[in-house]
Amino acid sequence: MTSYLARTNRYDGMAYRRTGRSGLKLPAISLGLWHNFGDDRPLETQRAILRRAFDLGVTHFDLANNYGPPYGSAEANFGKLMAQDLRPYRDELVISTKAGYDMWSGPYGEWGSRKHLLSSLDQSLGRMGLDYVDIFYSHRFDPETPLEETMGTLVSAVQQGKALYVGISSYNAHRTREAAALLRQHGVPLLIHQPSYSMLNRWIEEDGLLDVLAEEGAGCIGFAPLAQGLLTDRYLNGIPEGSRATQGKSLEPDLVERTLDKLRALNDIAQRRGQTLAQLALTWLLRDPRVTSALIGASSVRQLEQNIAALQGPALTDDELTEIDKYATDSGLNMWARSSES
Repeated sequence: MTSYLARTNRYDGMAYRRTGRSGLKLPAISLGLWHNFGDDRPLETQRAILRRAFDLGVTHFDLANNYGPPYGSAEANFGKLMAQDLRPYRDELVISTKAGYDMWSGPYGEWGSRKHLLSSLDQSLGRMGLDYVDIFYSHRFDPETPLEETMGTLVSAVQQGKALYVGISSYNAHRTREAAALLRQHGVPLLIHQPSYSMLNRWIEEDGLLDVLAEEGAGCIGFAPLAQGLLTDRYLNGIPEGSRATQGKSLEPDLVERTLDKLRALNDIAQRRGQTLAQLALTWLLRDPRVTSALIGASSVRQLEQNIAALQGPALTDDELTEIDKYATDSGLNMWARSSES
């Protein structure tokens, strides 16, 4: 292992967008560690991706307590690489984590209670070797815990110095407005919302979430912008061996078959623009100024570089947006709907 020195021109090619009405800017493309950073992937591959991301101006790394596999391993691996490579650059990084989904056994291992959220945050900080995270999220809405308790716990995380900002994920527009009001009562603004959002999963538009976020002064970071890999060139000719669809990892084979015509039509639009389908998907997501950042995953440095190159593409024209709308329709991809429907 060689010592890491970040590129001096790392900020030159990245666009940064203000997060709602806050003072915080995020890169237009952020890196999520949901997949590819567990113990099933070589640490050196993870190191190469993180180094290259930061060298390309990606300053935001997003995690959650149960990312892996196994649970917690993505944070632990990130913690190792943070200590070895990125520690000198801590003040240039935005590191986020989340709690709310299944993490450990027993009645306190998930959901939105004060017990779960603060215990999980302490565990996350320990795994990553950090004194604080920049953003701490309630990962999903808990229909059985008073929202006052969940939001009050996020306030406590800020007051205890364990988080600089707070956010929520997969809350619908109505619950988001309620959450923002509760946080505001304690002088802690809702910084950001992290919903699933892609050309094949547009629930936040119908729900009116973007309008609420604009009114509340909160940002939006869309996760799964490539629809769990569907919006790439990987499935244009069917389902390849070793793909997420063949492994039962958040993508069902029949769903691929149902969307194939849409994917090919969208790919034709991308090719006319000199882009890959993935680059078109990211350009489309970032077309709306209310969207602060697109949260991507990456299994290789090459994939990371290709996705970030989407920022160099031309803006979408009105005609292109109209054509995209013919094929960019809901495809049953929102695995997190249970949270947003509560």
